Amino acid sequence: MFLAIDAGNSNVVFAIYDEEKSSWTNQFRLNTEPESLKSQLTKKVPLYFLEHQLGPQDIHQIGMSSVVPEINSILLEFCNSFLGTKPYLIEAASYKNIPVKTIRPREIGTDLMCNVRGAWEKYRQATIIVDFGTALTFTVVNDLGEVVGVNIVPGLRTAINSLVSNTSKLPEVELKLPKSAIGKNTVHAIQAGILYGYTGLVKEMIRTIKAETNSDYKIIATGGLASILKTLESEFDEIDKNLTLEGLRLITLENR
Repeated sequence: MFLAIDAGNSNVVFAIYDEEKSSWTNQFRLNTEPESLKSQLTKKVPLYFLEHQLGPQDIHQIGMSSVVPEINSILLEFCNSFLGTKPYLIEAASYKNIPVKTIRPREIGTDLMCNVRGAWEKYRQATIIVDFGTALTFTVVNDLGEVVGVNIVPGLRTAINSLVSNTSKLPEVELKLPKSAIGKNTVHAIQAGILYGYTGLVKEMIRTIKAETNSDYKIIATGGLASILKTLESEFDEIDKNLTLEGLRLITLENR
């Protein structure tokens, strides 16, 4: 089995790919905060393996993408001690066959490049990959498989958390799309403002990219919050929550 580790700013995703079934069979998340992560790796991961009748010997290969360098050593040590396998850590040199037409190609996060690799393998056409994570990103790939550029805005949860933490009287708010765009109480007002507001943001960003490039694209949504905005379902050709993981797996196999 192949273990993918996708370390993002909020969560570290662990996912297992079963080669015999050709599918992702197990997936769980841990908090990215370093001290919390150490504790979770020691307690939760062995318990998860035990509950799902998995053993370290079942993992034959590990690929890892991380946009949080300060936790890399923690994850590497865990893989060596618990799984007995050294992960392949994806870096800029790992996807040298994916052309990047930006001023500083190495600045693009490995998670976004995993998205590109996964999307190109599956579709082989121009795409805009909308990734709903800690940040909301739009990665533009042309019909030659070249990364044209990326747009970044705060993610849905990041926007709500920022609003709540910087305003003394606002409560914590669940990420749930309300029926009306007109808020009737404080919680409803925040939900409507953020979620309907982001609906417009995503639609306009896609429209503007298409107009500026005079091109048509396959629109792919991914990320843990990709299914929150039901108002956007008609905008996406596909919602693929495993896109990053699949790209991570492919890049690892190509380099190993």
